[in-house]
Amino acid sequence: MTRLPCAALCAAIALSACGINPVVTSANVDPISLASAPPGAAPGTCWDRTTTPAVVETQTRKILLQPAQISSDGRVQQPPVYKDETQQVVVEPRRESWIELPCPHVLTPDFVSALQRALAARGHYNGAVTGRIDLRTRMAIHSYQRAQGLDKPELTIATARQLGLITVDLDQTT
Repeated sequence: MTRLPCAALCAAIALSACGINPVVTSANVDPISLASAPPGAAPGTCWDRTTTPAVVETQTRKILLQPAQISSDGRVQQPPVYKDETQQVVVEPRRESWIELPCPHVLTPDFVSALQRALAARGHYNGAVTGRIDLRTRMAIHSYQRAQGLDKPELTIATARQLGLITVDLDQTT
């Protein structure tokens, strides 16, 4: 079995310490602690599965147990009797989605330095350009992605492309 190169393995360990759990779908990568990828994922790509919990509401409604008793002259002799019934209703079902992440071997010090500069240019990073994904860098990634509508702290391929850090394969976009 082929093992990850030392640099890639160190990057994967560093990412896992940051809460990033990439999924690698290449046959030449040791599958220790790596989950599966979405159907149709290209070999050598890394993925993260996101689960959005179901939205459940508690709804209460009144059920008529006994109708009102009304006299012949129209007066209420006895008011109606109701019972409250409470039930849980799934308003939005649980969803699982896959998001492509840069693989650990891509996250070189040069790449991370470029990421830090790109985030700084957009007002999301105010630290030193270190080439390391530290807490300040992770917070900047999360801040930038949240502003783009993605509440995810791990850098995604889409964000890296948006920042101009990864090229777009025109063959896959058509």
